[in-house]
Amino acid sequence: MGTQMNGNMDNRKKIHVKKGDTVYVVSGKDKGKTGKVIKVLRVKGRAIVEKLNIVKRHQRPNQANPSGGIVEKEASIHISNLMLYDTGEAKPTRIGRKVLGTGEKVRYSKKSGEEIKS
Repeated sequence: MGTQMNGNMDNRKKIHVKKGDTVYVVSGKDKGKTGKVIKVLRVKGRAIVEKLNIVKRHQRPNQANPSGGIVEKEASIHISNLMLYDTGEAKPTRIGRKVLGTGEKVRYSKKSGEEIKS
């Protein structure tokens, strides 16, 4: 996976979502819901979204959680199941990338054409 550069494998993938983006879930058990991206796992091509894809984990007692028990936490979602949510239009949108005259790279909404602040 990834491209080969100087004999080493480069596992970084180009991902359309970033930490802090509001995303819309296209498919899966949370289909149709929106949430904020907490963390992007680039090598796996997945993202963790706040309050979505909640799973239960059996936790052994430790210093942080002395009682242990069943803990609910967010699991990752594959990025192909996420679309950026355009808050201006209140709809999910695809994104494009363009280079401004100043040489700065920006993402923009394909639906509205507006730049996305990152």
